[in-house]
Amino acid sequence: GFLISRCCFPLLKAKAGKAKRVRTIFSSEQLARLEQEFARQQYLVGQERCVLASSLRLTEEQVKVWFQNRRIKWRKQSLEQQQAKLAKMG
Repeated sequence: GFLISRCCFPLLKAKAGKAKRVRTIFSSEQLARLEQEFARQQYLVGQERCVLASSLRLTEEQVKVWFQNRRIKWRKQSLEQQQAKLAKMG
């Protein structure tokens, strides 16, 4: 077997014209504030998102994506809790 490294062919690294997004690492303070806002309201739009992003030194896109991902996690947890209750009942 003859293997060719991807580093020899830069075009294989990513789709043409589209750079891979770097994963955001949130600080514990940022996460605590984001969780606090999520507990208050699950949807953050417009000026509220802008103000929060600015206060946390994040982009609006980062805040938007964090809220999207958090809602998915919340729905999954809710579904698991409902299934556990049903399992206990029946």
